[in-house]
Amino acid sequence: MIKPQALKKGDKIAIVSLSSGLGGETAFLHRFETAKQRLESDFGLQIAVMPNALKGIDWLHKNPKERAKDLMDAFSNPEIKGIFCMVGGEDSIRLLPYIDFDIIRNNPKVFMGYSDTTTNHFMMYKAGLVSFYGPAVMVEFAENVAMHDYTRKYVYSTLFEKNNKIDILPSPEWTSEILDWANIENKNLARKMTTDSKGYEILQGSGIAKGRLLGGCLSVFLMLIGTELWPEADEWNNKLLFIETAEDCPPPSILQYFLRNLMAQGIISRLNGIIFGKPVDEEYYTEYKEALISVIAGEANRHDLPILYNANFGHTSPICILPYGIEAIIDCEQKKLSICESAVL
Repeated sequence: MIKPQALKKGDKIAIVSLSSGLGGETAFLHRFETAKQRLESDFGLQIAVMPNALKGIDWLHKNPKERAKDLMDAFSNPEIKGIFCMVGGEDSIRLLPYIDFDIIRNNPKVFMGYSDTTTNHFMMYKAGLVSFYGPAVMVEFAENVAMHDYTRKYVYSTLFEKNNKIDILPSPEWTSEILDWANIENKNLARKMTTDSKGYEILQGSGIAKGRLLGGCLSVFLMLIGTELWPEADEWNNKLLFIETAEDCPPPSILQYFLRNLMAQGIISRLNGIIFGKPVDEEYYTEYKEALISVIAGEANRHDLPILYNANFGHTSPICILPYGIEAIIDCEQKKLSICESAVL
C-alpha cells in the first residue's frame, strides 16, 4: 500500500462532497464555516473548497460525474496535500464510472471521511492508497462548541505525526444526541455526553491478533459486494475487518445476512479478527453481539476469531481514525487496540 505524506501546518487540503450535498444548503452553511475556521485555526491548514462541493443536495444528486471530477481534480493538483469529505450520504457508488485509479495511485495524499465514504475508501484501496476512516467536515470538525479532545488527538497522532505505534483507547464518554444543525443557536450548545463504563469488550478469542485494517460501514458494504471495488477473497487473508452501523441502526438480521455472505465468499475463514464500532444510541447493543457470535462461532465455526466490540469509530461521537491497509493489533488479554505502524510518510 502507498502511504501519503503526513500533513503539516500550512498544507492545503481540499473539501469535497462525494455523496450528499447537505454542506451546500443555505440552512447549514454556518456549520460549514465553523468547520472551515477550525481547520484553519486549530490545525493550521489552508482550505480549498472544490468547485462543486457547495452546490447543494439536489444539484449534486443529479451530477455524480461532477462530484467525481472534484475528487480527481483534487488528487491531480500538486498544491493539495489532503482531501477531507464534507459528509456522508447514500450514493457515492454512482461515482465509480468516472474514477481514474491511476490518478489516485500516482498522486498519493491523505483522504479521509466515513459512512458512505466507505465506497470512496474502497476506491482508494483498489488504487493501492492508504486512506483514513475518520472525521468528516460537517460532523466532527463542526462539533457544537468545540471538537472532542478524543477526536482531535487522533487527527494529530494519525495524520500529522509519524507514529509507529498508536494505542486507540476507549473513549470514557460518548454521545449520539442529535441537535438541529439548521438552528444556528445550537452551535453554542454542547451535546450531552454519556459515561461509558463498558470500554472495549472481547466477545471471543485469545492472545494477540495482528492484521491489516479493511472495513467500513455495514450499510455501504451491501452496495459494494459484487462490484469491481469489492476485494477478492484472497485479499482478505489475515485482515482485521472493522464494521460500524450507521444512524439508520440496521436490525441485527442485516448484520447476520452480511456475515453469512462473507462466510459464503470464504472471507470469514481468512480473517485474523473483527473490530466492531459502538452502535448509535447503543441501539441493538446486545443483539449485535449475539448476531456476531451466532454466525462467527456458531455457523462459521470460528470460535478462535478475536472480536473486539464497542470501539469508537463511525457514527457515535467521539471517534478515532482507522487507516486502511495499515497493520493493527487486537490484544484480547489486555482488551487493547493498537495501530502498529505509521500510516503516513
